[in-house]
Amino acid sequence: MSDMQRLDLLASAFSPSAPIDNQSLFSGRISQLTDVLNAVNQKGQHAILFGERGVGKTSLARVISSGISIRGKRTIVGAINCDQTMTFDSLWRKIFREIVLSINQKNPDGTTNDVDVSFLSKLPTTLLTPDDIRHILSRLPKTIVVIDELDRITSQGVTTALADTIKTLSDHAVDSTVLLVGVADSVDILIKEHESIERALVQIRMPRMSKDELTEIIKKGLGGAQMTITDDACNGITALSQGLPHYTHLLTQSAGQNSATNDSTEVTEKDVRAAIDKALSKAQQSIISAHHKATNSPRENLYPQVLLACSLAVQDGLGYFAAVDVRAPLSKIMHKAYEIPAFSQHLNAFCEPGRGPVLQRTGTTRRYRFRFINPLLQPFVLMDGIKKELISPDELKNIAHQKY
Repeated sequence: MSDMQRLDLLASAFSPSAPIDNQSLFSGRISQLTDVLNAVNQKGQHAILFGERGVGKTSLARVISSGISIRGKRTIVGAINCDQTMTFDSLWRKIFREIVLSINQKNPDGTTNDVDVSFLSKLPTTLLTPDDIRHILSRLPKTIVVIDELDRITSQGVTTALADTIKTLSDHAVDSTVLLVGVADSVDILIKEHESIERALVQIRMPRMSKDELTEIIKKGLGGAQMTITDDACNGITALSQGLPHYTHLLTQSAGQNSATNDSTEVTEKDVRAAIDKALSKAQQSIISAHHKATNSPRENLYPQVLLACSLAVQDGLGYFAAVDVRAPLSKIMHKAYEIPAFSQHLNAFCEPGRGPVLQRTGTTRRYRFRFINPLLQPFVLMDGIKKELISPDELKNIAHQKY
């Protein structure tokens, strides 16, 4: 295999910028995939897939959309992304635009042929209601509707109508499945609108990926290009990724290409360091600006170290951590013991406009919990910490792999 072929395979095997939509490239998430398939195969069951930004919800939804088959039945899939301007009517018209039916058309010469027609042309011109959706879907073959980025819908009326739709589809046992994709708050809002849909809505949480799942992504992608990776390099990438597959794809692709351009088929820690430098130089401007605003100061301060410690703090399933969880990583970074009063003001500052905010705070005094507003900032903070030698790669691996 030539270096050019290897570079091309690495470019296609990893997808840092777009969700994965090819089942052969998708790794891990077997539990979540099974939960969705179980819902799809039960009349009256629907599902909501929720989790932090960047954990791979859209990738899983796309894999399901592109590769699902229900016991040999003809299956129709309509998948869309929500936006802030959507009404209930425009949302469903967008869905039905994606559903294409094959219609047998009679030609002037008496012959017939099948023509693909968007189902949008078959809809009534009046505003669609939840009962209209039930009526339409009950007359279609088995249909899977994927509604992504549910949290972008800002109208309570739309959310209420969606809850009503799920309720009526479930009550009438319509053989269609609505798969909603959003953040944890989406679940609370939806169920609040119609508490009785809770039994009809399978709630599937997408946690951050485990070290083993991230390793599978790395080795499967490199294996397709006939490349290998040392254990130290692989562990370095999984530690930096913080359970977020975006960075696993980004760093492995870049490290693999660096190795290939140096006529090697084995990715080493040297290649990972080169990938870190490239990732920092090409990071999104919003990430760079948020990091600079949070840590910059004309005087020497602890803000970079405290933010780095926050990135290494043990989190719960929704990404939250407490001040006590920051103490141990900060002490390791600073090579001396630090107690909470020494950095509590830094945590509070990260929640205020003056330094972002980059953290979200919940709870009450002395019981505050924090999480990154943008989870993708965490790996950037770690890479910056390594580049500035605030933490060594070995220290990072030792701390990070206790989390996932």
